[in-house]
Amino acid sequence: MSLLILARHGNTFGPGDRIVWVGAKEDLPLVKSGEAQAARLGESLREHSVQPSTILSGPLKRTRRAAEIIKAITASDTAIEIDTRLTEIDYGQWGGKSDDEITAIFGPAAISNWRERHQRPEKADWMPDEAILEANAKSVLTDMTSATGTALVITSNGILRYFHAAIGFAGDAKVKTGHVCAAHFENGVWKPLFWNRPPDELPVLP
Repeated sequence: MSLLILARHGNTFGPGDRIVWVGAKEDLPLVKSGEAQAARLGESLREHSVQPSTILSGPLKRTRRAAEIIKAITASDTAIEIDTRLTEIDYGQWGGKSDDEITAIFGPAAISNWRERHQRPEKADWMPDEAILEANAKSVLTDMTSATGTALVITSNGILRYFHAAIGFAGDAKVKTGHVCAAHFENGVWKPLFWNRPPDELPVLP
């Protein structure tokens, strides 16, 4: 059996910062609170005696830094693997814009259609297309079936939505910054454990 931990990086905005959509082209680093979120996840995994034997991270600064912090705190001796399949969506015309700016251009339903119904906007130039994102999530999961111990995958909210679908989780696919999800591979299938939990509320892990 393999345990899979899926985590979203921490905050990229601090108090007073202008909040905008951050995709593949907005390669922001973690702010101080974001690093603290990664540290808390590492501490929670250590408290649960979880030491990742595989660590995959997207290539952006925010995910790589989160992986480094968690690796150090859990004292994992595995190398961090940078995987481009975990690169956040390029939000095209939405990237770098606030919710209000996006609403003014694309209409009041555009953001809720994505957040609540997973409907991508038309004519916003998002990349890559749905088929590639779905295939990327499935291929990462296939790779993880041969992993032993615990695999930690650190990516972004947009990408995690495709893992939510591929594994078969129910409910809201959103993952808050610094939050964590888990599944385990048993008898040839991935089984959902939990989705979008804060590190302080992790259950006993198998």
